[in-house]
Amino acid sequence: MDGDRMISLNDRGLSRRNALKATATGAALGSTFALSVQPVSAQTMITTAADGLTAGEVKVKTKDGKEMVAYRAMPATGTGFGTILVVQEIFGVHAHIADMCRRFAKAGYCAVAPELYFRQGDAKSYTDIPKLMQEIVAKVPDAQVMDDLDATVAFVKGEGKADTAKLGITGFCWGGRITWLYAAHSSALKAGVAWYGRVVGNATELTPKHPVDIAKDLKAPVLGLYGGADTGIPNDTVDKMRAALKEGSAAAKKSEIVTYPEMPHAFNADYRPSYRKDAADDGWKRALAWFKANGVT
Repeated sequence: MDGDRMISLNDRGLSRRNALKATATGAALGSTFALSVQPVSAQTMITTAADGLTAGEVKVKTKDGKEMVAYRAMPATGTGFGTILVVQEIFGVHAHIADMCRRFAKAGYCAVAPELYFRQGDAKSYTDIPKLMQEIVAKVPDAQVMDDLDATVAFVKGEGKADTAKLGITGFCWGGRITWLYAAHSSALKAGVAWYGRVVGNATELTPKHPVDIAKDLKAPVLGLYGGADTGIPNDTVDKMRAALKEGSAAAKKSEIVTYPEMPHAFNADYRPSYRKDAADDGWKRALAWFKANGVT
């Protein structure tokens, strides 16, 4: 599989110049990078071939009757694939998140990344991260996200290609937090993998609870992957989550948290300077093994 993941940009029809340039208006979902994460580290960026896959933009009908775009990748032949919801970083569904979908598809899954900020705006168009956080991310209600993820599962079930009874979720940064929350929300979920998602925070109207608050209520086990040198997620908060899991449901007790010593935040983000190959590779192997062990296969 590693050989499938590491190809040149030109093999996918993405020149280095086009891959690194600003998000273009009307560009296909997952085809460009967010402006606020430029410049992209092309030397370490992993791009995954779409050969043998059905991959690209789809449209999901939401609970409130709107149309949400999503990036979906799955094997081009066969049926009954396990289903993985892939939840974006704060930057929306850009090229890295689409590539994560293709990686899961190469492993035999149907992976779908819904654009969960679509009502609030295009996160990929922002050049300033504080402004992005204030104008978009802070305005996204957790309840809305849960409903949109449920709608994504319903879309996959309606297509009839994948098996939503074998349902997993994974997310990165902002999406890591959402992964924990969805594991307490969905009774259909089999397992989750949360990559460096914040576990504590202030209660607000839009974000009333955080992972440490709902740990006792998990309906599916979650594997947490964290960096020991993550300045935004202190180790003591991760320890609080570990303790909360021990006092929770059967799924909570089955959950695990792995901390990689000296690793920064976003160590799996191969397009950024924070990327650390050894930790990222180990996390990927653990994620696939976790899903397999918990019936998402």
